[in-house]
Amino acid sequence: MSEYQYYEFLALDRPLDEDEVSRVRALSTRADITATRFVNEYHWGEFKGDTTKLVEQFYDAHLYYANWGSRRLVLRLPAGSLTAKEATPYAMDDVLGVWTRSGHTLLDFSVSAEDGCEWEFETSYTLAAFVGLRAELAAGDQRPLYVAWLAGLTAWELVEDDEENYARQVEPPVPAGLASLTGPQRALADFLGIDADLLMVAAEASQPAPADVVDRTALAAFLAGLPAADKDALLVEAALGPASPGPGLLARYRAAITVPGPRDETGRRTAAELLDAAYRRRTDRRQREQSTRARVAAEAQEARLDKLVRNIEQAWREVDGLIAQKKASAYDAAVVLLGDLRALEGRTGGTAEFDRRVRELRAAHRGKPSLMQRFDEMRIPRS
Repeated sequence: MSEYQYYEFLALDRPLDEDEVSRVRALSTRADITATRFVNEYHWGEFKGDTTKLVEQFYDAHLYYANWGSRRLVLRLPAGSLTAKEATPYAMDDVLGVWTRSGHTLLDFSVSAEDGCEWEFETSYTLAAFVGLRAELAAGDQRPLYVAWLAGLTAWELVEDDEENYARQVEPPVPAGLASLTGPQRALADFLGIDADLLMVAAEASQPAPADVVDRTALAAFLAGLPAADKDALLVEAALGPASPGPGLLARYRAAITVPGPRDETGRRTAAELLDAAYRRRTDRRQREQSTRARVAAEAQEARLDKLVRNIEQAWREVDGLIAQKKASAYDAAVVLLGDLRALEGRTGGTAEFDRRVRELRAAHRGKPSLMQRFDEMRIPRS
């Protein structure tokens, strides 16, 4: 299997200066590097730099994925917009790491895979799909963090079989709006490979998402009530800070007007409860899908039989013609048509005539083992 790795970095709050760009260029001679972006694809070899240090020192977002399944997204936010204390309850080993460096909070969303796994991406990714998560997190939206925790639970279920740990592990605070993820959040859920049934079960305990449209009059009243020192600090931050204070201010406003949800610490679900509920939902869904497929197939066969009844002898001649082609695809078509002929005769309460004719077919074509195997699989009687 050929190798493929993708590396991308973005500087969002401020561009790199000339010296920083030179230091990054020294790490790769083939990458496309500007003051705000670094991107490279590897079909052999790999990037020699320390990707974690690059985000800690220069960049606000990093994306990596490989065709054996490993993937990583790292986001850096000013610590004032999201503290490590706020994010840590959602941390999960090997899926979401949280740490601070030089006045920033860093979030490391990762999924590892052993070499040799199948390619797991239906589409390629770029950081454009994920950078909106930074503004959402800065505005107090914790759905990306809970999504990462669910990804950890999904991975944990695949490799662990420890009912005691499942029963002890309690979910972190459930944010509002899990049933209506934003575009960047849906991209994150797909990127991390979250089980869709688990996500739907988790969303059952989530309050509706707050309205995207902010009441300007209410916001103005909230701002008017802020202490003068807070307003002055916000103006200084707006004038000198690398990032806009807007998302953090909106987070404060929404926290002030939000009514706490009904689920408190004691009402949170365990990993075992979530996984069991997801299993039940998955089983029910698959049964419904199987029933629907069976019903659609039966309706399609009935339509074919209604058409077939008008010219049965022509159908038998078509079976002979398909068998004469001596091709696997023609054999498959022949046994489907034979199945319809059997079902059609079965409408009258018996299949004696069908059985007689297929015994003759068996005798005439017994030297075709591939066809005989298909006859056996559909239980066509022997001579």
